[in-house]
Amino acid sequence: MVLKQYLRGSVLMILALIAASVIVIEVIQQALTIVDRINSGDIPVETGAIAEMVSNSTSGADSLIQNISVIVLGACWLIGIIDSYRLGIAKEQ
Repeated sequence: MVLKQYLRGSVLMILALIAASVIVIEVIQQALTIVDRINSGDIPVETGAIAEMVSNSTSGADSLIQNISVIVLGACWLIGIIDSYRLGIAKEQ
């Protein structure tokens, strides 16, 4: 966006925002599930039990979605850096 490449910047920004939103939504849903189980008495209010529940909650299809979102977010970040560097070098010449 700073180098006046609005389409490239917008695409990267939208992809990064979508990936970050998916990650945040999934984490909040997992946290609310754990809190509900603590409130219902299924999980004791102990650090070890809560940590075990958090470790066990990151599996299955939700974990795959989170992993893909993290990869997309990292790729957007890396592509943005490389593209900005490449465009900056081209502008200097």
